[in-house]
Amino acid sequence: MDRPFYPEKILELIPVLLPYLLVTFRIIAGTVLTGLFIGFFLAKGMLSSHNAPRKISSLIINAFRCTPSIVMLFVVFYGLPNLFWAIFKVDINGWAKSFYVILALGLLFSASAAEIMRASYLSVPKGQREAALTSGLTEFQAFRLIIFPQAFAVSLPNLGNSLIALLKEGSLAYTIGLVDVMGKGNLFISMNFGAYAVETYTALAFIYWMLTISIEQIFGRLEKHFSHGRKTF
Repeated sequence: MDRPFYPEKILELIPVLLPYLLVTFRIIAGTVLTGLFIGFFLAKGMLSSHNAPRKISSLIINAFRCTPSIVMLFVVFYGLPNLFWAIFKVDINGWAKSFYVILALGLLFSASAAEIMRASYLSVPKGQREAALTSGLTEFQAFRLIIFPQAFAVSLPNLGNSLIALLKEGSLAYTIGLVDVMGKGNLFISMNFGAYAVETYTALAFIYWMLTISIEQIFGRLEKHFSHGRKTF
């Protein structure tokens, strides 16, 4: 028997789900920091003049990019405790589920972050670095004052798209029992024995839709600000 659809339930559910966005935001923030940290070293390896670091970084990036999010999440959540116990005899099964989500998604995000960093760095003409060094700047000053601002502006569109993809991938956290905005929605459906499923998922779709639009607007403004005065060819 088909269940009736109650559109008014969507408006009732949105205020119930919104507080759990704080968990979602914490997951995204932790994932971005983890991914950028790991991605930096992967990008550095890809830009190395030596063959071994390039091959190792390329292998890791391709492995992460070819791994589905749900597979990586399950491998980390179920495999890492076994690994820690086998090597260190330490039981980490009691660690917060958010740790496993951040680590799994952070590994996946690091592949995209590494490619974004590498492409953005290579987009800055080498002559600008050489000119900065000959003018008396140190290597770090040349990077901070000349290369980084331009590379950052170039990276913003791809970084924004990756963040939107990460937002959607983060919704898989409920599969290991983490109660974020998606997890709360599924709990609500379960508590009502499957009732209001369409209304709940419609409310969730609206929330994710608004978040996606907000991210696009924010990165659009950032790109416009940091690209001011930069010539494009």
